[in-house]
Amino acid sequence: MLCVLTRTATRTGLVKPCRLLSPLPVVQISERPLVHQESLPKLPVPPLQQTCSRYLASLEPLISAEEMTHTRELMDEFLRPGGIGERLQKSLERRARKTENWLSDWWMQWSYLDSRMPVAMYTSPGVVLPKMHLQDRQGQMRFAAKLIAGVLDFKSMIDSHTLPVEYLGGKPLCMDQYYQVLSSCRIPGPKRDTVVNYAVGKTPPTHITVVHNFQFFVLDVYNSDGSPLTVDQLYVQLEKIWNSSLQSNKEPVGILTSNHRNTWGKAYNNLIKDKTNKESVRAIQKSIFTVCLDAPKPRVSDEMYFNKVAAQMLHGGGSRWNSGNRWFDKTLQGYSSVPGTGRMVRTPMIPLAMPQKLRFNITPEIKKDIEKAKQNMNIMVNDLDVRVLNFTHYGRKFPRSHKMSPDAFIQMALQLAYYRMYQTCCPTYESASLRMFKLGRTEAIRSTTTESLQFTKAMDDPSKQKSEKAALLEEAIKVHRKHTHMAIHGQGIERHMLGLRMIAIEDLTSLPDIFMDTSFAVASHFNLYTSQVGSKTDCVMCLGPMVPDGYGICYNPMDDHINFAVTAFNSCEETNATRLSQFLEDSLLDMKTLLEQVSKTQ
Repeated sequence: MLCVLTRTATRTGLVKPCRLLSPLPVVQISERPLVHQESLPKLPVPPLQQTCSRYLASLEPLISAEEMTHTRELMDEFLRPGGIGERLQKSLERRARKTENWLSDWWMQWSYLDSRMPVAMYTSPGVVLPKMHLQDRQGQMRFAAKLIAGVLDFKSMIDSHTLPVEYLGGKPLCMDQYYQVLSSCRIPGPKRDTVVNYAVGKTPPTHITVVHNFQFFVLDVYNSDGSPLTVDQLYVQLEKIWNSSLQSNKEPVGILTSNHRNTWGKAYNNLIKDKTNKESVRAIQKSIFTVCLDAPKPRVSDEMYFNKVAAQMLHGGGSRWNSGNRWFDKTLQGYSSVPGTGRMVRTPMIPLAMPQKLRFNITPEIKKDIEKAKQNMNIMVNDLDVRVLNFTHYGRKFPRSHKMSPDAFIQMALQLAYYRMYQTCCPTYESASLRMFKLGRTEAIRSTTTESLQFTKAMDDPSKQKSEKAALLEEAIKVHRKHTHMAIHGQGIERHMLGLRMIAIEDLTSLPDIFMDTSFAVASHFNLYTSQVGSKTDCVMCLGPMVPDGYGICYNPMDDHINFAVTAFNSCEETNATRLSQFLEDSLLDMKTLLEQVSKTQ
């Protein structure tokens, strides 16, 4: 088994949700990206009245009539001619004129670097790739070597600026984020983290980090002539690392990176006081990326396999297993594990230097920090419930056959599943891409609408005709598609409201009442945090919930099946990932049956 994670400030940064949020496919064209990068339009600032009207509409299914009346009064005051709203809007528009992207720096700061929660589970996603039938350790090493070689091929395109430009509907997409993945790392701070990209320096890194049995190694991946190591050469180097680290390190330094950011920030400063430790940490941070050769995990049933693998991708399984075999701050990590032994493969003739083992001097204080990190990670591991649902009854071809957006169809199934489980709807966040714009990141689609609530209420109402239920589903999907189109074209609600709020924080002595309103807090408490992560590979991304009483849900719609990953916290009595997964499967089946029955009568 092997998985690749995007980390640091990339919870939704490098995935391409826009790919399936639009009926148009993303295509690649082999042209130099920098030419198109400069020609990309700037992210617009939506009209103030438009955003405020849409914000009020998004509240209607979520709050009471009394609360709505109060919020409308606050909004009227906010939009008063010559008032606070207009002043903030003008300031935001000035910022947009002066910067390449008025949002990107704020978004990085507010959503990621200011967050003090652990990056494992709370910020960083994992991607579960298809099951690999590796029979022995040599198979694992060979696969890991191929992974490294593949990343180096990608790096060569980054370095030569020949990465094919992606297009959506004939329009080029921003490629900037691809250039931020390699040789970068998140650095903990006492109040705010930073991200450093070492690839932009005078001497870009030529090594990767390999972790085995909690021990870190520097592996140079280029020959003296500048050519990348071959798969055979990489295999030999990985074997050397494995054989020189057969016993686990008693002090898993890497587990420190899993801690609460303030805690890790203090431990980090303590760790790098020692010169040797500082040099080792810098070598990890500067490395192109990290490969984690994990210890084998206990065998589980086929039914539980992907659940356990997804959990491993998010947190490593705890201090007894592989959570210490990580550097969670690295932007890109690959994991590989398989038990057993086997035959040796042919080795290259060119002798290669032994990879350098990184040394750490563990003081009593550092040891104490590691023990605390172990305890905290084990608590988090036990708290996270992960369920992978491989829905095999149909895929994206079915809703398309009814001229419905697959993404909107799945979002309505999520709405129905949640409503059936709780008899109410909830604030729902769906990631959408802003890569049509220069330095574009993400926008949020608020999937819960008046129309979606009407559909979910009607679906199990015996007094409603099937044709009426189908019509309500069609209308809810139509509205969702409209909201999606607006979001990916820079006309969303969420980021504009964030921009106004950030301007207010910078320019005013106090926040406007509309941002202190209870309804604003309710609407921002996303019990369903969802993301479509489309891929040609039969994989699924997984991420943790956004709120303590919520769910994290990722899905990859294939032609004839859909992969879902659902997470929740065991410490919340109201949430249950297994139950929601079952409601989701039933909802998808019932929606299919409804459309088929209605189609037969037409």
